[in-house]
Amino acid sequence: MRFVLRLASFVVLLAAVLAGAVDAIQSVAASELMMTSLGDDLEALGADTASWVQFAQRTDTGPTLWHSMLHWLLMQPAFAVLALLALLLWMAGYKKRPAAGRFTA
Repeated sequence: MRFVLRLASFVVLLAAVLAGAVDAIQSVAASELMMTSLGDDLEALGADTASWVQFAQRTDTGPTLWHSMLHWLLMQPAFAVLALLALLLWMAGYKKRPAAGRFTA
């Protein structure tokens, strides 16, 4: 299980670095700070994720806590959200060393 969590952490970290590199390239090209939101990056993946993002951002069903948190998360920069997710996955898959050292019985 730890291997799967660490592998997922690596893949998400790779996506975070890629999103950060794209934002850096766009910022240099535009001569101003450009940060792509997580929602925009997910919409760029394809029609299925675009429809999911649009459904998640709809507020006509009533403002619930879940929808407001999801909307806030989708508005954040993609590289920051992905880097935080990678950190959380790595922490979940981390093996704590024994307190007594490696030469214990």
